[in-house]
This record gives sequence, C-alpha cells and structure tokens, in this order.
Amino acid sequence: MAFEEGGVRDATTFVLVHGWPDDARTWRAVAARLVGEGYRVLCPYLRGFGPTRFRDSVMRSGQISALGQDVVDFVEALDLRDLVLVGHDWGARAAYVAAVLIPDRLRAMVALSVGYGTNTPDQTLSFDQARQYWYHWYFALERGRQALERDRRDFARRLWRLWSPSWRFTEEEFEATAASFDNPDWVQVTIHSYRHRWGHAPGDPRYDALEQRLATPEKVEVPTLVLHGAEDGATLPETSEGKASFFTNGYRREVLAGVGHFPQRERPQAVVAACLEAARGLRTRL
Repeated sequence: MAFEEGGVRDATTFVLVHGWPDDARTWRAVAARLVGEGYRVLCPYLRGFGPTRFRDSVMRSGQISALGQDVVDFVEALDLRDLVLVGHDWGARAAYVAAVLIPDRLRAMVALSVGYGTNTPDQTLSFDQARQYWYHWYFALERGRQALERDRRDFARRLWRLWSPSWRFTEEEFEATAASFDNPDWVQVTIHSYRHRWGHAPGDPRYDALEQRLATPEKVEVPTLVLHGAEDGATLPETSEGKASFFTNGYRREVLAGVGHFPQRERPQAVVAACLEAARGLRTRL
C-alpha cells in the first residue's frame, strides 16, 4: 500500500484516507497545514489507485470491508497508536470500519461527506438520494463498466463538477489526481465496489466474517467529527443526519454552507480546523 508522508516521525500522527474518484493528493492543502502545526501526516493510496498494487493471487475487490481492513493493516504494519484517522467518501467508510476494529489505536476520527452505517444492500434510500446514485446503477450494467473503461478521466471529471457545483477546480488539479486512475486495477475495483455494495457481485471470501459483523452497525467508541457539504451532489447531507446515537464517546456533525462533495479541496481550512479539534479533544457533543 503506497503512501505519502510528511512531518516529524515521533509526533502525533494523522492518517488521511481519500475517496473515489480521487487520490492521496486530495489532502495536499490539509496535510501541509497539519505538518506546519507539528504533526506527522500519512496519506495512503487505496487499493486500485496510483502506485498501490495487488499481489497476483488477490481478488480485485472494492468492497467496504476490504477497504477498512486495508486501513487497519496499514495502521498495524506501521504500529501507529493514538492517531487521528481522517477519511473522505470511500475513505470515510473505511475509517468507520477501522474505528470499530481498532478503537484502542485511535485518538479520534474525522469523517467527510459520509454518515455512519450506510453500506448495506437493503438500506432505505430516499428518491432524491437514489437519483444522485445514478452512477451506482449504471455501473451495475456492462455498458457502465465499458463507459468507465473507455473514458475514465471524462467520467470522473463530470462527477467532480456534478458533486461540487460551486467549486471551480483547475484542469491541472484534476489531471494530477487522474493519473492515479491509470492504475491497472482501478476500473475493476471501482465496478466491484459498487456492484458488491448493492448485492450485484459476490465479495472476496476472506472478508465474509467481517461482512457479517458489519451488516449490523456497531457502536463507535472513537470520538468522531463529521463534516458534510451542504451542496454535496453525491451523498446528500440528509444521509448523515441522526447518527449521534451510534457514538458513545463524543460526536459532532457540521454542515458546511457553499461546499460540495470535496470539503478537503473546496474548504481545506475547515477540514484543518476539524482535524486540530479532533487531535486536541472534541467540543460539546451535539
């Protein structure tokens, strides 16, 4: 699992986990500020992205349990303790899994653009959210897979624009990240992730026990701060409402006005503030 690193090795560590379609570069502005504050920052590339590679024998699975286990394995391989785990989109879903599995290693968690407990195929979706998930349903078809394979850059670029309507990103910023989509396993991992999420593809058997455990959301002991953009065109802000009862040791949710699906890119200062608060102790639970 490839990663980028900054800061002093013996300092409190932040692990920043990107989402889809994105990569570790999404954290550049946030990471630079955290390093400037004296923290160590690690930004891994998820399976199927950038320089991260599979062993030949490993299934190219994108299921959430696999992503979460990857984060756990990353943390344990580096023997990280008392860290702050920050995740966006797929990375937030993976972070929730890690918070359930290794709470003793985490000081706090910050989740961006995704609420807790929204991974099961039988979950109820509003009609508005089902509409925003059009690409999930498209990827269930062979035509959708072919479209992503044929022009992954244009597909991702259009999603960035749809999901964050007020954000004007540059082509240079997009292309720097889009290079990670050239990973030979990116399309396969993407398609499997969305098909598996809705019960249209079998998972990797090695995660069967974890899948069964995650089917019923567990209480989260890790203090957690959730940020959600008010203009998020992928995962609507309403989907992260009403989750406080799952968190037993501190929880707060903030909705960011004028922000879409990528708070770390659109308003990095707000994400930095959330990260620093998480490291120093959450304010009053809401």
